[in-house]
Order: sequence, then C-alpha cells, then structure tokens
Amino acid sequence: MLVLFETPAGYAIFKLLDEDKLAKVENLYHDFETPEAANKIVKLKHFEKFVDTTEALAATTAAVEGKLCKSLKKVLKKYCNELQEQLAVADAKLGNAIKDKLSLSCISNTAIQELMRCIRSQIDSLLAGLPKKEMTAMALGLAHSLSRYKLKFSPDKIDTMIIQAVCLLDDLDKELNNYVMRCREWYGWHFPELGKIVTDNIAFVKTVKIIGTRENTINSDLSDILPEDVEEKVKEAAEISMGTEISEDDILNIQHLCDQVIEISQYRAQLYDYLKARMMAMAPNLTVLVGELVGARLISHSGSLINLAKHPASTVQILGAEKALFRALKTKKDTPKYGLIYHAQLVGQSSTKNKGKMSRMLAAKASLATRVDALGEDVNFDFGTEHKVKLESRLRILEEGNLRRISGTGKAKAKFEKYHTKREYIQYPAAADTTLSSGKRRHSEIEDKKPLIEDITKPDEEIQKKKKKKKLAMMQKIR
Repeated sequence: MLVLFETPAGYAIFKLLDEDKLAKVENLYHDFETPEAANKIVKLKHFEKFVDTTEALAATTAAVEGKLCKSLKKVLKKYCNELQEQLAVADAKLGNAIKDKLSLSCISNTAIQELMRCIRSQIDSLLAGLPKKEMTAMALGLAHSLSRYKLKFSPDKIDTMIIQAVCLLDDLDKELNNYVMRCREWYGWHFPELGKIVTDNIAFVKTVKIIGTRENTINSDLSDILPEDVEEKVKEAAEISMGTEISEDDILNIQHLCDQVIEISQYRAQLYDYLKARMMAMAPNLTVLVGELVGARLISHSGSLINLAKHPASTVQILGAEKALFRALKTKKDTPKYGLIYHAQLVGQSSTKNKGKMSRMLAAKASLATRVDALGEDVNFDFGTEHKVKLESRLRILEEGNLRRISGTGKAKAKFEKYHTKREYIQYPAAADTTLSSGKRRHSEIEDKKPLIEDITKPDEEIQKKKKKKKLAMMQKIR
C-alpha cells in the first residue's frame, strides 16, 4: 500500500511496509515513538518538492477544495499507476477525485487518519534529504500566502476598515455626549445661565475654556466663538448670575475636561472625513444612494460588503430592526417597514404616509447598488446617481398626491375634490349690521301686524276652563 502525505514543501509518497499495523490503530503511536521504529513501518519512495510558494498555494487550495492539481496528477501517474497499488489518502474528497481522473483505488478511514498523524510526528526523520529550516520557511510562507488568498486582500476593497471606523465613530458620539453633559452640569453650578444662552455643545465648551470663572467674562473676547448678540447676553448674564462660587482648582479641572471634548470632536471630524473617502472608494453607488453613515452601518451590521450584497432587498430594508421583526412575528402584528435605512436622506424627506413606500424602493435600489460595488469591476457611481434621480422624481410624485394623473374632465375633478376640502371666502355685507328697514312703513301695515289683546288672552282662558272641568269630574268620581 502507498501513502500520499502532503507537506508545505511538497508531496511525499511512502510505502507501507507492514499493513497489519493498521488493524491495531489504538497502539499505532507506540511504533512511531522513535525515528528508527518509524522507518521500519513506512519508507519514503518519492518526494516531489514545490518550485515556489505560488505552486504550493495552488496545490494547497486545490487540496482544500477536494480537487486534483496538475503537479499531483503528474506524480501519481509516474509513481502509482505502474504499480497499481492501493493509495492511502487523508481527504476522502481528494481520494474520489483521484479515483475519477486516474482510476486508482483510494482508501480513507480512521485508521489512515491515525497513520497520517503518526507520520506527521516523525516527518523530519522520514524526509532525510530536506533540512528542518527549509521546511519551516516553506510552512511560514505557505501560511501567509494562504491567509491572503482566503481574505482576498486588496487595499482598495477592504471593508474591515469601514466597519471599524463606523463603530469607532458611534462610540465617539456617545462619549462626546457624556462628556458635554458632564461639563454642562459641572459648570452649571457656577454659571447656570450660560447653558441656556449657548445651546451648541462645542461653542459652550470653548466658551468655558476661555472665560474660566464668570468674573472674567467681561474682559474675555468671545467674538471668534459666538455672535455679537449672544456674546452681549453672556456678559450681561455673568454680572447677575445666581451661581455659587468655585475655587481655581475646580475651574482648572473643568477646563481640562473642555480640552478633552475639543480634542475628541476634532478627531471625530477627521475620522468622518476618512470614512467618507473610504466609502466612496469601496462602495460609491451605495454611498450616493443612502449616504456614508447609513451605508457604513449597513456594511457593519451585515459583516462585510459581500454579505450585504448577498442579502435580498427585503432584508436590507429591515436590517437593524430584527428585534421588532421577531416581536411582530411572535405577537402576529404588523412587521416593521424600515431599519437602519430609516436614517437615509430620501426616507427622511418623505412624509409619514410615504416613508414605508420610500424605504422599500430605496432598499431595492441599494441592494442592486451593493452588488455592483461588491462584484463589479468598474469603480464609478453612475448607477447610484441615475437611480437616485429616479427615486427623487418618484418621491416628488408621491408627495404631490398624483396630481398629474388627474385629467381635466368633470368626473375626474369631482373624484379629486371628494378627498380635498374646497376653501371658499365669503365677504360679510356691511349693510347687514343695522336692524332698521331702509323704507318707511305705512300706519296701516303697523296696525295689521300688532296682535290684539283678545287673541292673546283667549287661549289662556280656554285652558283654565278645561282644567276646572277635569277637576270637577275627578271630585265627582271620588264621591
């Protein structure tokens, strides 16, 4: 039986001298404890060395995929076909490929795996003609080449940098918010009115850094940070402030915190510029459609640009809303309409009624744009620009309420007016303010319209008579 053993330096073909040893697999390692004992069981028949690292990488990738490479095919044809012996192979897929191509009977089982493990333990002594340093160097070079091949390393198309940058950007935003809130609360004990006058966080921090205690506000120049009217308000509020007095040591620590906030904000601006440049280099079409931050968050959430390209549009639409989706499926309610894509500019511009439609259309185009960026060879943003114009025109039609589709016929106008209220402006006549008639009435008309006293009193007398009759009738019944 022949044994095919793969090493980083080349292919080794051993002759198994004692096949009965495979029957006792449990004690096989005892026979490979020393180099002399190992040479009594297996003997090197031929060693085919790789020419360079490129050939070694090609052979290794073919073996990983279970395919037969050209160099191995030549070796097996030359040294195994003539003898027509069985061939022990570590990988069953590779054994099937050899059997199909060369019609050799290959064996791969647990006993062969144990034999390979034992040969690997004594490989330095079994390959006598190959120095150990050369074997180590070949193994290291092959490991680096294989790692690069698996990662498909390219400085322009690496999405790990985008994932790390957008995660760091989110962390910086959280830290900046915490630091600014701490600074406002801390300095608020000394000068509480400043927080209400200066609403911008960075301007507030720079103002605190310059003025220090509120007594220095009058002599401080804040024209580079604040507008003139705001600066005057700050100086007026400093004179009548209700804050407590603090020591120089306290204000010194507050100013150190202000320095940290300013440095972090500057680094955040640099990081955002770097993220924009990297996104335009790697995913230009996706960036044009949804923006840098939303595109980077989609890539980060899916793991890589390739993984995002594999997602259908319906998945891209609700990426980031997985909890809401599973909660809706569990409670049998409406599923969410958008996830991270909600923060895109096109969805933000649309009204509440059209946000769901807009997110669905944008997710469909973003899915196509991602596939173009990930798998396309040309690096341009023509696809993204073209479809963004289409989406904007579609959004305009949705926001107008399909006014263009209504024809000029009366029936169509009536249908349209049914759902839209008509505003009518009616002017109040000033002549209606007086209660007097314009013309003089005759004396006979006035007399005719006056009611007679008899007409008014007559119905009342008849009612009273009827009531008296009823009472008399009731009294007689009782008697």
